[in-house]
Amino acid sequence: MIVEPRQWIRRRPRATDSMLAVLLFAVTLVSTTWEQPPYVHQWPPPPALVVCAVSAGTFLQHRRHPRLTVVATTTCSTVLGVLGPTLGYQFGSTVAATAIAALVSLAWRTDQRTTGRYTAVCVLTLFAASAASAARTSDGIHVRPDQVGLVAFVLLAGAVADSARSRRDHVAAVEARAELAERTREDEALHRVAAERMRIARELHDVVAHHITLAHAQAATADHLLATRPDRAGPAMSHLVPTLATALKELRATVGLLRHNGHEGPLEPAPGLARLPALLASFARAGLTVHRTDDGPEQQLAPGVDLTAFRIIQESLTNVTKHAGTAAARLHLAYTGDLLTITVSDDGPPRTAADTAAGYGLIGMRERARAAGGRLRARPRTDHGFEVIAELPTGTAHRAGPSLTDHEDVR
Repeated sequence: MIVEPRQWIRRRPRATDSMLAVLLFAVTLVSTTWEQPPYVHQWPPPPALVVCAVSAGTFLQHRRHPRLTVVATTTCSTVLGVLGPTLGYQFGSTVAATAIAALVSLAWRTDQRTTGRYTAVCVLTLFAASAASAARTSDGIHVRPDQVGLVAFVLLAGAVADSARSRRDHVAAVEARAELAERTREDEALHRVAAERMRIARELHDVVAHHITLAHAQAATADHLLATRPDRAGPAMSHLVPTLATALKELRATVGLLRHNGHEGPLEPAPGLARLPALLASFARAGLTVHRTDDGPEQQLAPGVDLTAFRIIQESLTNVTKHAGTAAARLHLAYTGDLLTITVSDDGPPRTAADTAAGYGLIGMRERARAAGGRLRARPRTDHGFEVIAELPTGTAHRAGPSLTDHEDVR
């Protein structure tokens, strides 16, 4: 199995540091045997051997203590520079190789400010040691090429390492942002799925509750007439089939939205207040007479608001049919400015405390009103009966407001 060098280095940091320390020890020690131009002119001096060993041993701590490692190795390199004229070698960048390597490790593991400070101190210290060594081997103090090379190597090493660290941090930040964006997209997708499920649940509830309630009422009426007035049972039964057919049609349209892939033909328009007469007629066939009154000039509603108004009226009248125990209800539509107020009330018997459990019908109506930018309240009337009041904006702009519900749905 072939292992890449980067993987081997990442898996064996101690072995890598040991090999690097031995290499730096060898380079530094060999540099104490050269003259310029480089050629071997002596054996490694024992003092230089000791200092090189200490410097290489200190380098082994560059991962845990990068700052102390730079200070220690720079000190050892400075000592080698001061000993150069006495031991017979010139101080150059190879003699300070261990300090330069420690500075690279510091730049990789710390921030830009720390790297800049330690690089400046290291450059000044090594340049001072180089200048002192040159002053002892020449007639005057002047800048030599090897001194410029030493400073250049130290600065270049720090800059390259700092640039590599910055790139690493940038790549890590980009990956973190991409991961966060992916999680955000997943959360948003889950939120949209949940919202769509709630919308479909409301549609199914409204359609099923309305039509099944009407069908039940018509079937109960027909059953009663079969026992008392058989001659009138036929007309009552004739209304049952259209009611169930309409229920199947709306259920098919609602379920079809789940399977719609964009290639089928256009879907049937969503119901709105334009279908209100047909809705009231269906309740009339089920035995519920709805008295409708309008105030103000009728206004064009946004599609979402139009559907919301229709569904709220449908669900409210369905609740009257199921729970009110009365054959009459009132529907009042009031257009005032940019607001449509819908009031559905009945004169049924008063509810008891046992009837105050919340149902899905009112929950769905509240959600619809809130989604359209309006609000809804439902409560028992002061004397008897029940009323639902919904306030919806007539335009496309939403005016979100808190719920005005005083009592839970008692139906």
